[in-house]
Amino acid sequence: MNAGSRRPHRRPGAPGTGRGGRRTRYVVGNRSSRGVWTVTRARTAGAYGRHGTRDDRDALVRHGLRVAAAYAWRLLVVGVVAYAVFALLGRLQLVAVALFLALVVTAVLRPLADLLARRMPRTVAVIVSILGSILLVLGVMALVGRVVAGESGKLGHEFAGGLGRIERWLEGSPFHVSHAVMSNLQGKVATFVSEHRSVLISSALSGAGRAVEFVTGLVLALFCSLFFIRSGDRFWRWFQELMPESARDPWDRGGRAAWRTFAGYTRGIIIVAATNAILVGIALFLLGVPLALPLTLLEFFAAFIPLVGSPVALAVATVVALATRGPVVALIVLALIVVIGQLEGHVLHPLVLSWAVRLHPVVVALSVIAGSILAGVTGAVVAVPMVSVAWSVITELRARPEPEPAGRSPDHRSAPAERRSGPTGDAGAGTGKP
Repeated sequence: MNAGSRRPHRRPGAPGTGRGGRRTRYVVGNRSSRGVWTVTRARTAGAYGRHGTRDDRDALVRHGLRVAAAYAWRLLVVGVVAYAVFALLGRLQLVAVALFLALVVTAVLRPLADLLARRMPRTVAVIVSILGSILLVLGVMALVGRVVAGESGKLGHEFAGGLGRIERWLEGSPFHVSHAVMSNLQGKVATFVSEHRSVLISSALSGAGRAVEFVTGLVLALFCSLFFIRSGDRFWRWFQELMPESARDPWDRGGRAAWRTFAGYTRGIIIVAATNAILVGIALFLLGVPLALPLTLLEFFAAFIPLVGSPVALAVATVVALATRGPVVALIVLALIVVIGQLEGHVLHPLVLSWAVRLHPVVVALSVIAGSILAGVTGAVVAVPMVSVAWSVITELRARPEPEPAGRSPDHRSAPAERRSGPTGDAGAGTGKP
């Protein structure tokens, strides 16, 4: 082989050489392999950037499922805990009701005790405020009993005559109910009473047992409220010391928000109930309806059940007015249901309770119905304040805490309630404790 025909020697691994040192070049169309792969990678990256890969979409689905599953089991745990709490409260209903009444008494009488404590020792001020309230309630109950006893004889004749007027009214225009139907109805009522006399007697005896439980719970509530009014701040500091140090600040903020809402709701609903009772009492007195004072007291206590209690009490007053004063007066009393409802919903609640409770009327109605289903009348009474307290605590904990003022000691939150006042001037209103 001639020297001129020899090809230059190349190392086997040199770039651009194939096996045996030969240069290789793969061409697709008019582009080299390197250019093809570059274009392909660019186009693929653009497509992935626009639509995402299938693995990415699967990862998104898996992330959503993980989040849903995490919320699901946490909600299940919360539901089990809530059910256990309600079951425990159902077994200890007397204690739970007594504590609720103690908090109500504390919210009402704490400002009075703080005011009296400026002129006398605090223990004496607490005892005077509680005893004065008990005497006031007993005096009102004695007055109502005296009125009922004094009008009982006259009221029996008026009811008998009123029932006769109602029968004649139903037999006339526009109802035209036959006399035989009315007599048959009276006979069925008398038969029912005679056949179920034992059941009625047992119900009355169980009601007497309930009355004993009520008195026991009331005594326990007064006993607890005595200590809550006297040294509720000490109870709260003791409870905070049981918490971990990192959890004391959230618990303190939530407790202060809860007590501020509960105290504001309690005082506000008492003002609303008293206003409704005064208006109903004046109207019944002017219309000459008997038992005006007992019906006024019934309206006062019924107003503690929002949206439902006041119409029920006025319905009882309407029946009494129909039996004693005729259909015209009964229609006037029935019109009071609409007037009092509008006044309560559009004037009193926004004016008195708007700063303490900010719940939609639908939420209030659902809370009252759910509470009545779960625990009867007691549940209907405590439903709205419980929901209001829970919402205020959630709102407070979701908000950022206020920055600490300069020069304030770190343990200023645990200072006694007597050395700082809440936003309403009440030493316990803004402290988150009784």
